[in-house]
Amino acid sequence: MEKQKSLVRSNVALILVGFLAIAVSFLAYAKNSNLTITPAAMPALHSLAVATYVVLLASFVAIGWGLYKTYKKKISSSDTTILSVIANSINNKRAKQIFVISAIGYGLFFAFTSGIIIYKPDINATDYGFPKPPHAELSPCCDLPGYMPMIFVFFTEHIGLQIIPINLLLLVSVSFLVGLNFAVSSTVFSIAKSGGKLGVFGAITGLFVGCPTCAGTAFTMLFGFGAGATTFTLFLTSFEAQVQTIFIAISIPVLLATPIIMAKKIRSQNESCAVEPKK
Repeated sequence: MEKQKSLVRSNVALILVGFLAIAVSFLAYAKNSNLTITPAAMPALHSLAVATYVVLLASFVAIGWGLYKTYKKKISSSDTTILSVIANSINNKRAKQIFVISAIGYGLFFAFTSGIIIYKPDINATDYGFPKPPHAELSPCCDLPGYMPMIFVFFTEHIGLQIIPINLLLLVSVSFLVGLNFAVSSTVFSIAKSGGKLGVFGAITGLFVGCPTCAGTAFTMLFGFGAGATTFTLFLTSFEAQVQTIFIAISIPVLLATPIIMAKKIRSQNESCAVEPKK
């Protein structure tokens, strides 16, 4: 038992180290937000930009591995902690399919609304100073931490990618949480349909937070941000991107809390079934 707890703690530590590495890589750009670019400074900035994405990708691997190992340990344990309830609630084929479909579906939606995937049939990339596609470039400086370095990829003059570190982080983390919410909700629905006492309200709790991007998208459309895009941020103004990020980041605590609430309901349902006398 103690060995199992130690393994779980080491997996959690791996997850925390991953997030800490991401935070440090973002903050490394803090002193460069108002930097005057000179030819002599560009090699160092380019190296820092490459290192940022290497750390970011390595952190994703560390966090993903830590979550996977924690999940495997929890489904094999007999405890009734919240993490074990969540892990076991999605440990079936149907829940896993819902998790994958909803996470990928939301991820694509987020990529379009946040400007990661670019599709602008009315705008030519070459009109904004970019070389003729196909083309890729790394823009190492300068903006707020998390918004630099940017990667531009153009497959055609109208289709491409605009990768911002903080949007990439939100794409992965929020898509995962949305998938988790839908997967746990599917289990709650199953319990409710089979005569459980969770009720319809409890069964649909996770679905209310299934689209955290929508609020930010509606806000930016309502106030018309983004009309004056510059060459540096071709399809999103810096202000619009930051507003969108704030809206989505605010939703993360809700996305984290909802599976916990549903897991508590599942646990209370299981406990009531265990002690309820047979009729």
